[in-house]
Amino acid sequence: MESIYSKRIRAGKRRTYFFDVRATRGNDYYLTITESRKRFNDNGYDRHKIFLYKEDFNKFIKALGEAVDYVKTQLMPDFDFDAFNHEDVEGEGEDMGIGMDVNGSDLRAEISEPAAPVVSSAPAPTAAASTEDVDKW
Repeated sequence: MESIYSKRIRAGKRRTYFFDVRATRGNDYYLTITESRKRFNDNGYDRHKIFLYKEDFNKFIKALGEAVDYVKTQLMPDFDFDAFNHEDVEGEGEDMGIGMDVNGSDLRAEISEPAAPVVSSAPAPTAAASTEDVDKW
């Protein structure tokens, strides 16, 4: 199916999350959430995907918010979750988490294969934004 919007979140050196809005043949829309993890033993990726349909958006967002709030307020109230907001601010946040990791390593060097281009109705990224892609599937 056609992907019409994509958002990538780098989460450390080996893990990336993708949020993709896709269109069906009947002009309906759904969301895929993909976790892609680089394997230790070779250059491949392990991927796990969730398909989220429009009729479940509100329930999913509510349950996710409640679960995250529970961890933050009940299980780990003294933990500084904001300490992990170390994303690179290139292109006004279009490339969340892309840049350097906490050890000063360039995360862009870890990308292996470009993914298919995504046609998006969202504003085009600025010239400062990175054009890297990670193999999602």
